Amino acid sequence: MQVINLSERNSCLNQYMAEIRDKNYQKNRLLFRNNIQRIGEVMAYEISKTLNYQPKTVTTPLGTLSIPHIADEVLLATVLRAGLPFHEGFLHVFDHAENGFVSAFRIYTNREHTEVGIHTEYIAAPSVEGKTVIIADPMLATGGSMVAAYEALLKTGVPAKVHIACVIGTPEGIDMLQKNVAEDTTLWCAAIDQGMNEHKYIVPGFGDCGDLCYGEKL
Repeated sequence: MQVINLSERNSCLNQYMAEIRDKNYQKNRLLFRNNIQRIGEVMAYEISKTLNYQPKTVTTPLGTLSIPHIADEVLLATVLRAGLPFHEGFLHVFDHAENGFVSAFRIYTNREHTEVGIHTEYIAAPSVEGKTVIIADPMLATGGSMVAAYEALLKTGVPAKVHIACVIGTPEGIDMLQKNVAEDTTLWCAAIDQGMNEHKYIVPGFGDCGDLCYGEKL
């Protein structure tokens, strides 16, 4: 699996990341969601450079010309609920893409909240057969929910290519993916942090993305 850490490059992405990590900036949910969305847009643009293109003739008011168009059939998938604004950013770039949604979430399996399992209860997606699949989920902590989403989607067919996109990843999450996804999968991270705390939250991270976007859950 190829791992691309976009924080190693100088771009506006690093400014967006600095803002969503700031605990004072996080008090405004609208601004936080907008930045998650913008990170998705930037990452989608970077991924677009790797796709296949073919020329298409376009007629203007004054003539015609050939312009490369994306030849891949793109399917955007996300993990509910935290992935929604991230997904929306991707959809702004790949506006002709099909869409898929997977409900996969962590559940603590012990009283101390130090061990987690993953529960998947819902999927709404077309077949991935022959398509370029982009699975977008902001947080790659243990990697369990991403693997669950990946496996659920691939039950519908064999994709041509899979890209996994996250805002923040961890070494543990990356290791989980390397053991469970196809070798030609590409992982895109806006940042890779040092690891997780005892409750399986990313450190330094920025907290719970779903809660920061939409409010705390029960």
